[in-house]
Amino acid sequence: MTGTRHLGRALLPLGLICLALGISTAVVLPFLSLFLSTAVDAGPVRVTVFMVVAPIAGIVAATLIGRLSDRRPIRRALLVGTSVAGMISMGLTTFVRDYWILLALAVIATAPAGALFPQTFAYARQVLARDASGRGAMGVSTLRTVYALAWAAGAPLAAIVLDAGGFTYVYGMSAAMYAVAALVAIFWLGGADAPSAPAASRDEPIAGVPASQEASRWTLLLTTAAFTFLQCPLTLGLQALPLFISTDLGGDAGDAGLILGLCAALEIPLMLGLGALTTRIRLRPLVLTGAGCGVAYYAYAAAASDVWTLAAGQIVNATFIAGVTSLGISYMQNLLPRQPGRATTLFTNSFTIGAILAGPLLGLAQHFGFRLAYGIGASLCAAGLLILLVVRPGIQPAGPPIRAARPPGGGLRPRTRRTSSRPRQPG
Repeated sequence: MTGTRHLGRALLPLGLICLALGISTAVVLPFLSLFLSTAVDAGPVRVTVFMVVAPIAGIVAATLIGRLSDRRPIRRALLVGTSVAGMISMGLTTFVRDYWILLALAVIATAPAGALFPQTFAYARQVLARDASGRGAMGVSTLRTVYALAWAAGAPLAAIVLDAGGFTYVYGMSAAMYAVAALVAIFWLGGADAPSAPAASRDEPIAGVPASQEASRWTLLLTTAAFTFLQCPLTLGLQALPLFISTDLGGDAGDAGLILGLCAALEIPLMLGLGALTTRIRLRPLVLTGAGCGVAYYAYAAAASDVWTLAAGQIVNATFIAGVTSLGISYMQNLLPRQPGRATTLFTNSFTIGAILAGPLLGLAQHFGFRLAYGIGASLCAAGLLILLVVRPGIQPAGPPIRAARPPGGGLRPRTRRTSSRPRQPG
């Protein structure tokens, strides 16, 4: 009981950070292209450059921060720093309307702020591994649900704020949410600052986890590719949905909003439910089931004849989203139990890369018909599922000679850093 109370106290501030981060991004990202086009008066080329450069800078910054976080006991400081970076970036964007200054801000400040998401979940992984190893995936899934709830509330809230005070209010609200995250990290978070990977020796067991238990580089590369394939359809399908409904299904923008709202309402309890199932069922089958639902939904959507047919498939779509975007974080973290920062960053970067790839694929669908977008989505999900089936954790596929990896244990209970040369087996 004491451990449960301690775990609740540890996850509550992280839940507040997820809530603040979700609102801060939800009020900005859906209107970014509109902001650049209208408030900044940027043309199509400049908007495109911004939409490509900003996420690439975010990938680079998150990768560097993720590696640093696993080598030094500074994860709490990184949560503070990335929150402050977001506060500065959004705060300045409240007033700045010069395109090149905004682009510089996106690279210098907004990009590091993007590391707040993976670092929050990496911090959660350390807390859960220390205090409740058997409920790690459930805890991570719960935090992911909080983030999804924040997005569900933040998007309509942004429309209200935009109508009331324009982009000045929108970016001011985003800056305020980053400030809340920084204050929570400063005054509420504690512990779990021990580095998960050694700076000097990769063979030294950390938190009872030997280096041999981590997945090979080749396994990590292919698993990241699998999640990129699985998450690209999320952006592609979202961008194509209003156009698909209006041109192929005879609906309108209101129908698109109905579909999106229904899916969001379904995925929240499914995230919690699948998270709870991880205490009884191994994580891998649940992730594979989610990926299979992705194949089924996008194939079904490609053949849909009307709006209500598409609406009926949202339970499958929501299961796909919950299984991949929520449990996928823990799946990747299990491949690198000593390096939660790097593992979570790999997963979040796979979403960003998938979102970048969705742009040209949507252009292809605009040329050949929007049903193609969902056909492509089904194919990408099938490719991701196939890779996950072939690349089992701990089994190194054919490729460069990299040291073999063992499957991550289900119940890691690290307490202290061990310096003995003999690794203790995870319980």
